[in-house]
Amino acid sequence: MLSKHKLHALVHNSNTKMGRLFALSIQALIILSLVTFSLETLPNLSVSEHAYLRLAEIVIVLIFSVEYLLRVYVAKKRLAYIFSFYGLIDLLAVLPFYLALGVDLRTVRTFRLLRLLRIFKLFKYSKALSRFKRAFILVKEEMLLFGFVALIMLYLSAVGIYYFENPAQPEQFQSIFHSLWWALTTLTTVGYGDMYPVTVGGRVFTFFVLMVGLGIVAVPTGLIATALSQTRAEEVKMLKEHQ
Repeated sequence: MLSKHKLHALVHNSNTKMGRLFALSIQALIILSLVTFSLETLPNLSVSEHAYLRLAEIVIVLIFSVEYLLRVYVAKKRLAYIFSFYGLIDLLAVLPFYLALGVDLRTVRTFRLLRLLRIFKLFKYSKALSRFKRAFILVKEEMLLFGFVALIMLYLSAVGIYYFENPAQPEQFQSIFHSLWWALTTLTTVGYGDMYPVTVGGRVFTFFVLMVGLGIVAVPTGLIATALSQTRAEEVKMLKEHQ
């Protein structure tokens, strides 16, 4: 029988052969669960096909249940894990199945939707996501400042287009608050086309807003990309130091 220390390494250390196999197996089951969830929505499934999908769901839930109990068992601070983000996700990945066993069948569909939360279990096995989290921490002050500036630009864009277009299109640009929707779709370069300028001044103003919008999209991308490169370089340096 494996000791608690070995079980902890199996669950949390994906650098070992067994840990990597465990992580990959859980990831495969998560994907399989999402596939079966999607297959259940197909029309005209036979009784036997429903039975196979139901059996697959039972097996997957049992394995996830064992995994959850195992994580609780090996956790150094069990309550901290249970009420952590991933602890709650692990619990919600199996809880709907057990709740559906004891409720009216008409409410089962509601619980089935919660099975989609299993997709979040994939995040804990992603080193890239962990790297992204560290990168975001590195640039969080710059991102907050940029977000504040973006909100100011959003408001100024709404004010500008209101004064250009309100006389020509009072039904579309009724107020600055109505113009905020146009400012949002234009600054983010989405441009749904439901609100657009018809005056010369409004079109010239829109051109400058679009130029600013390109920067709003590009600046945070550049910040995150630089931070990711930095965190990647730090990981490589640490690996070389431990070799």
